[in-house]
Amino acid sequence: MDQPDLTPLQNVRARIARAAAIAGRKADAIELIAISKTHSADRILPLIEEGQRVFGENRVQEAQAKWPALIAAHSDVKLHLVGQLQSNKAEEAVRLFDCIHSLDRPSLMVALAKAMDKAGRRVPCFLQVNIGDEEQKGGCAIAEVPALLASARAMALPVIGLMCVPPAGIEPAPFFALLAKIAADNGLSQLSMGMSDDFETAMMLGATHVRVGSALFGRRA
Repeated sequence: MDQPDLTPLQNVRARIARAAAIAGRKADAIELIAISKTHSADRILPLIEEGQRVFGENRVQEAQAKWPALIAAHSDVKLHLVGQLQSNKAEEAVRLFDCIHSLDRPSLMVALAKAMDKAGRRVPCFLQVNIGDEEQKGGCAIAEVPALLASARAMALPVIGLMCVPPAGIEPAPFFALLAKIAADNGLSQLSMGMSDDFETAMMLGATHVRVGSALFGRRA
C-alpha cells in the first residue's frame, strides 16, 4: 500500500524494498526502469532530480525528441527501449539507447548487429518472448528461444536475458515463472518482467528489471 507522505518514486522504492525482503533478495539488485513514454521532459525532470537514473521509452522517434537534452544535462542517466523496434530504426536505437528489451526476430538481429558494428558499441539486449502466445503482441514464440539465442550469439549480439508482457486480466505469476524457467534452461540470469500493478509478484519469481510507469507518473488518460 502506498504511503501518502511519500513521493511516487519513494513509494515504488519502498514497495521494491518490501518485496525484496520477503523474497530474500537485495533491493539494490532490482533495476527500476521508469517508463516515461508519452510524458514530457518537464514530467521526467523531477524524477531525475529525485535520483532516478534509468528510464524506458517505447518509440525511437519519441525518445529522440526529448531525451538528448535531458541526457546532455544528466550524463549518468540510462535509457532503455522497451517497445517494439522496427529494423529500419536499428541505427538510431543503437545510438540513443543503453539497453534494448524487444529483440524478437532474425531480421532485427541482423539490423542491430550491423548497427552495433557501425557504431562501435555493443548494446545489451533482452530477447522478448510472447509468453502468452497472443497474436497482437510482439515477442518470439517460446519454441523459438533456443534457436534465436544461438543466432544472436553467433552475431555477437549481447543478449543478457529475457523479457515478457503477460496477458492482461490474468494472474501473471504462472507467466513470470515460465519465463524464469526458460531463462534458466538457456543459461540466462536477467529477467525484464513486472509493471506497476504486478512487479512485486515478478520480483518473487526472479525479475531483475521492473518496468514501472503509472505508479511513478500517474495513469495515462
